Amino acid sequence: MDYSSVDLHNIDQKHYLPTFKRYPLAFKKGLGSRIWDVEGNEYIDVLAGIAVNNVGHCHPKVAEAISKQAHELMHISNFYVSEPQMLLAQKLAHLSGLERVFFGNSGAEAAEGAIKIARKYASKNGRGPKIIAMKNAFHGRTLATVAATGKKAMMNGFDPIPEGFIHAPFNDFEAVKNLITDEIGGIMLEPIQGEGGINPADQEYLEQLRAFCDEQNLVLVFDEVQTGIGRTGKMFAHEHYGVKPDVMTLAKGLGGGVPVGAVLASEKVGSAIDWGDHGTTFGGNPLVCAASLAVLGVIESENLLQEATEKGAWLMSELHDAKEDFPEITEVRGKGLMIGVELTLDAKAVVGTMLEHKVLANATAGHVVRLVPPLNIPMEDLKTTLEVLLKSIKANR
Repeated sequence: MDYSSVDLHNIDQKHYLPTFKRYPLAFKKGLGSRIWDVEGNEYIDVLAGIAVNNVGHCHPKVAEAISKQAHELMHISNFYVSEPQMLLAQKLAHLSGLERVFFGNSGAEAAEGAIKIARKYASKNGRGPKIIAMKNAFHGRTLATVAATGKKAMMNGFDPIPEGFIHAPFNDFEAVKNLITDEIGGIMLEPIQGEGGINPADQEYLEQLRAFCDEQNLVLVFDEVQTGIGRTGKMFAHEHYGVKPDVMTLAKGLGGGVPVGAVLASEKVGSAIDWGDHGTTFGGNPLVCAASLAVLGVIESENLLQEATEKGAWLMSELHDAKEDFPEITEVRGKGLMIGVELTLDAKAVVGTMLEHKVLANATAGHVVRLVPPLNIPMEDLKTTLEVLLKSIKANR
């Protein structure tokens, strides 16, 4: 269909629930790290659907897997097993060392599943249901995950907010330890905070949390919705630290663009879930699992973990060097191709200028430009992104 003659933005304003502050753009197609709007303008995409398109837009092998599966079997419900679901569960269990897998449709749904698993384990082991989460975090937009996130702005008007979450400062083990009572059943955090401004956890902090959870029989939950599936140069970000969680959530990059989430758990913790404790209609259907298997295959066959590591190291080095001429850059944080550039400027203004130069990026936490491009982005596009970012910083001085 030719959308160029359709006023998509007028339809959006009239009919779509006004939950997003959208840019005045409508996109029609994408390939790799490039994307085109309905008018044919070409952009470099270093937002990648908010860290979703880890193997780029419309990777041929992923598109082929989706097409093949769509012509064979798309949905059967979870009353039955399918080959793609079982193979994906086996693959993720092998990659993570967490034996139990449950598929949902999003990161928030994965987080909900993780919360239920942690609480069920706690209830069977004499602990209370409360979970310590971290300030400046983000776990989703459902009522429970909004409560876990703990940001007042996200709760406004949605009372009563579910109870059972206590918040501690990120990277402060003593603060967590001081909150522990018999009412606490688990600890939940992102190894690298995404929406909070690309804030990596400290090595000692994660090690202390792991040891403490073992000592107290608490469930340690890592939210790897944004950091997982190669984003940081490892399949999962916690591998950088050598610290393994009891429960882990995945989504975003797992499906290469199709909506899929997963919650993984150790046999010890996952076995707390009984028949009928959780469920889903669409989660883990053959179509999304076939797509996810293809994504994991591309990451392995194209050596994208190494690509993300090397390209991320290059970009962070260049940005650190640029601080000498651009004092507006106060800090560069991240791992692999999950990079936050903290500025003294309004990051949204800088991102807006980047958009004028046909580069899609994102502002988060007020003053942070978030760069989460496809792991297979060509160096040419990465160099152009750097040039445009610096040019945009200069234009907003």
